[in-house]
Amino acid sequence: MTEADQIKTFKDFLVQYNKLSELCFNDCIHDFTSRNLRPSEDKCTVNCMEKYLRTNQRVSQRFHEFQMVANENMLALAQKSGNPS
Repeated sequence: MTEADQIKTFKDFLVQYNKLSELCFNDCIHDFTSRNLRPSEDKCTVNCMEKYLRTNQRVSQRFHEFQMVANENMLALAQKSGNPS
């Protein structure tokens, strides 16, 4: 992996992290009268992060499965038409 690829990967990670942070903060934090998180806010943020990460993992897995099927179909079509790639 080149340095440019590593930088792009890190930037993509930061975008996802910031999106997750903002989403969970907006959904879970409502009381600004204290410096500390209330237990309900803490639990909400943990649940939010876990759900987001599980969903993201599942979507990625399904996308990978879809890509594999699409690649197999393209290969089968190419072989059927006599154009092996």
